[in-house]
Amino acid sequence: MKIAILSRNPRLYSTRRLVEAATQRGHEARVIDVLRCYMNIASHRPSIHYKGAELGPQDAVIPRIGASVTFYGTAVLRQFEMMNTYTLNESVAITRARDKLRSLQLLARKGIGLPLTGFAHAPDDVQDVIKMLGGAPLVIKLLEGTQGIGVVLTETDKAAESVIEAFMGLKANILAQEYIHEAGGADIRCFVIGDKVVAAMKRQAKPGEFRSNLHRGGTASLVRITPEERSTAVRAAGILGLNVAGVDILRSNHGPVVMEVNSSPGLEGIERATGKDIAGLMIQFIERNAGARSSRTRGQG
Repeated sequence: MKIAILSRNPRLYSTRRLVEAATQRGHEARVIDVLRCYMNIASHRPSIHYKGAELGPQDAVIPRIGASVTFYGTAVLRQFEMMNTYTLNESVAITRARDKLRSLQLLARKGIGLPLTGFAHAPDDVQDVIKMLGGAPLVIKLLEGTQGIGVVLTETDKAAESVIEAFMGLKANILAQEYIHEAGGADIRCFVIGDKVVAAMKRQAKPGEFRSNLHRGGTASLVRITPEERSTAVRAAGILGLNVAGVDILRSNHGPVVMEVNSSPGLEGIERATGKDIAGLMIQFIERNAGARSSRTRGQG
């Protein structure tokens, strides 16, 4: 098969591993910078051009689209879908996952466990939002933030009010969430492919830090997850329509709660923590499913 990997940086660990896994299984893998693609949007013969030439037919596409280029990246992905190319994660599913508010609303509608979450527009409502969530400590998150950037832990109601009002003053959209004390600065990253959790790792924040992101100095280790955690991760990915997802779960006193569903989960941390060939499992999933060729986003909303 001809497999296109949409990635802006061919040197990234995840991109290199996907190329390596595809090549080892006898496929032709090509890394394509999504921002260098341009499109002829025509009903009779849609096409994609890349660096001055028309991009030939591809059997499958693996989108590794960064958060900063979601709009253009998903537009290119939609063009591949118009051309009946199999996409590992479809454009609608990626757009859902990237919108933190929309994704939480979709998950809540289907009964997935979530932290208490508030969202408001007017500064006059801030105090009532804080009260509604049970007061500090609260985690304040930028909707557009990634890798722990734009996430603040506020330990008093006054601090929460000040941070929320500051973000609102900058016209930034934010979420306020309860802080799960019992998680102890750790979360569980469940790597979902299809209808299975193929690997899971525990990410522990460094001392003095509450964000467990590996980019922020967190450490990763192998972890055994419960059947309820496994089911929650698979259901969350399916609700958003993702075939491949990194589902981040906190262990709370009232069961697993989903913090976020990542549509382009990194491979380095999970492969090193678990010793599993995640890239190879992704290629095998494509082999089993690319024959359909048509785009049929799972889930609703």
